[in-house]
Amino acid sequence: MRLIGPDGEQLGIVQTYDALSRARDAHLDLVEIAPTAQPPVCRIMDFGKYKFEMAKKEKEARKHQSTQRIKEVKFHANVDDHDYETKLRRIREFIGEGHRVKASLMFRGREQAHKEIGHQLMRRVIKDIEEIARAERAPEEMGRFIFLMLTPGAATRKQGAPSGGKPPAPKPPSAPR
Repeated sequence: MRLIGPDGEQLGIVQTYDALSRARDAHLDLVEIAPTAQPPVCRIMDFGKYKFEMAKKEKEARKHQSTQRIKEVKFHANVDDHDYETKLRRIREFIGEGHRVKASLMFRGREQAHKEIGHQLMRRVIKDIEEIARAERAPEEMGRFIFLMLTPGAATRKQGAPSGGKPPAPKPPSAPR
């Protein structure tokens, strides 16, 4: 077998018994690197330390990976203005964090006879968040539901996610009429 020393130097072609005794003398392991090569290539190393370093590198690589989740916000056809604003604020928060948002609207009972109300609501959502997000495609209808997928828009990607993930400050209440 071809033997590589603990410092990476070539020790030449040696017998298996000789390679094992050299590894034992150095208090290290004999690891087969290329079993299909002629002759097979082995290295003297601390295999436990090697496995630890590889796990550490893999963990570090995973840390720098960005994941994008899909968050869902559910609406109903007869949503009140305040509830609508609250849900819109949640959509803005999710988009600001870089997530995709699935807006779903469910029709209950007699609401199914007036699906145009649901489509109006979805168009309103698209219009209200167009400065920070865009719809992947037009709202699609499936049975009793209407779905809309929203992705962060160009302006959001340039700015990046807000620190702390806090929602925008609430608007001051208007004067009583």
